Amino acid sequence: MSISIHIQLLNDWNDTVKVVFAGSGYPLPDNMSGEEIGIAYYMQTAQSEEEAARQQQENAARLKQLQETILEHFESVILPDIRKRTGYNGDDFSFKWAYTPQGEQIFEQHSQYRIPL
Repeated sequence: MSISIHIQLLNDWNDTVKVVFAGSGYPLPDNMSGEEIGIAYYMQTAQSEEEAARQQQENAARLKQLQETILEHFESVILPDIRKRTGYNGDDFSFKWAYTPQGEQIFEQHSQYRIPL
């Protein structure tokens, strides 16, 4: 079995922030780095740029840890659960971070499997 996993949670988060800014009428420049996107987001509520930068770093570390945990436990826990709950038998997996009315979730796009956060 050759399993393919695509997962870039921080990129998904950054893409969502860009959509939110664009939807509010203040699109972010296309050439902004991921770090700059995060700082722009957190500047909406932070008291200082330093606080926004700290929040951005904490969020990036959190998403990186989530991604590592998914990859570390994929074959032993997540794959069997996907097979059991969804019946998906494919070998291609694409995990995406999303914010929904129920809060943050990670979706596996092929099986519609969800990991609520």
